[in-house]
Parts: sequence; structure tokens; C-alpha cells
Amino acid sequence: MKTPKTLFLAWQDPISRYWFPIGRLTFDEGIYKFVYTQGVKEAQEKCAFKPLSSFPRLDEIYTSTHLFPLFANRLMSRSRPDYSSFIEWLNIPKDENDPMAILARSGGERQTDTLAVFPCPEVDEQGHYHLYFFSHGLRHLPSSAIERINQFEPGAKLWLQYEFQNPYDAQALILNTEDHYIVGYCPRYLLAEIFELLRQNSNLEVRVERVNKPPTPLQFRLLCKMSVDALDDFRPFSSRQYQPLIAEMAVKSA
Repeated sequence: MKTPKTLFLAWQDPISRYWFPIGRLTFDEGIYKFVYTQGVKEAQEKCAFKPLSSFPRLDEIYTSTHLFPLFANRLMSRSRPDYSSFIEWLNIPKDENDPMAILARSGGERQTDTLAVFPCPEVDEQGHYHLYFFSHGLRHLPSSAIERINQFEPGAKLWLQYEFQNPYDAQALILNTEDHYIVGYCPRYLLAEIFELLRQNSNLEVRVERVNKPPTPLQFRLLCKMSVDALDDFRPFSSRQYQPLIAEMAVKSA
């Protein structure tokens, strides 16, 4: 597993339930850096987002030799008896201890707040980008769907489908089996990027990476792998909302 150098932070408005990419965490040469991204502007305009208490200033580059507490608190303690099982659920090497890699695969979501973490994928030697995520919304599915998920084999193909009639989210993107069994949803904070991938590239596919059998919590039950060809002019998560906010502020000041 290649350790990601860049993670994005997404924020969900507790009222509208919309997600916005608001920050970017990088790790290079022993230094962690966090900056707000352009996506925070949309979050402010549409949902009155306020700066996080851990990063109170929008116009600052935060640096540290240690992982910032906001992110470190999203890692399971290695002393917990179920830690080894947790690493297996993520389908990463048992000796993996890089917090960036663990956060990239787990998503770092907690029930106590409205934040999530996801990686910026890098192209592999075969010219493909890969993005891993756990299927969302399983607790809303009937028991028959969960049983179907439990029977999946790694590599099984899944299909993406818009769910325009979803009363809670008109842009919901569901994960389907070939015979039209709903087995969850793509994470809402990835939808804008996935829609763009679908528009630009027809070679996008989603497959089952791993199924963690009961009693694994449903949030870690179905691990999916999305793959897409790396076209010459394609760069994932390169749109304006993922760019550092402070870069634009520096230009205006100049």
C-alpha cells in the first residue's frame, strides 16, 4: 500500500446534510501541514460554516511535527483489543502504522461530529487511479441486502446509479449489483468528484475490495475500490474547491 501524501477534510452541514471539502492535510519531510481550501467559501455562503476550533484562522498555514489532534483523535488506539481486527477491516498490511494511510482508508468519521477524511489518489504504474471507500447507508437497508453483501466475493463488480427520487438527497449515488440489488451508497462528500469522473471517463468501475463479516460494524462491512484510467489531462481532486484558500489570499494581498 502506497502511503498517501495528501488527505482532504470534508465537513457536513448538520441541517442540510450537504458535504463540502474544506481543508487539506499534507505530510512531507516530517512536517504536517493543514490549510483551508476554496471549498470552505461555498460552505460559508450556503451553510454558514465557521472555522474549526482546532484551526481558527482561515488565512493561515498550520504546521506541526506531530499529527494535529483533530486528525489524531480519529485513529483507533493501538492498545485497544480490537485494533488488529480494525486493521484487517481496512485491508491494509498488519504492520502499517502510518496515520495518513490509516486515515485514508478508514475515513476517520466519528459519531460525535460532522467531519470525514479522504485521500487524493495517485496514479499507479499501470496508469490507473484507485479510490477506496466503505459503502454508506447500510443501516437503512433491509436485512436481505445485508445478507447479500455478506456473500460477496472480492472482485465482484458493482454498478453506480443515480437515485433522483431520494427524498433526503436528490444526488444520491447508489451501489447496485448486476441484478439491481441496492448494497449501499457512495459517500456523499465524494459525489461531486465521482460525477466529474463519470462525465470525463467511461472506464470508471467499482468492485468489491473486501467484505468484513459479522459482527463487524456495518460502517466497515463493505469496502469498495473505484478505479479509473489516468487520461493525459485528468487529475483527480484538482478542481478549484480543493485548492488552498490561502494561495488566493496571498495573491490578493500582493
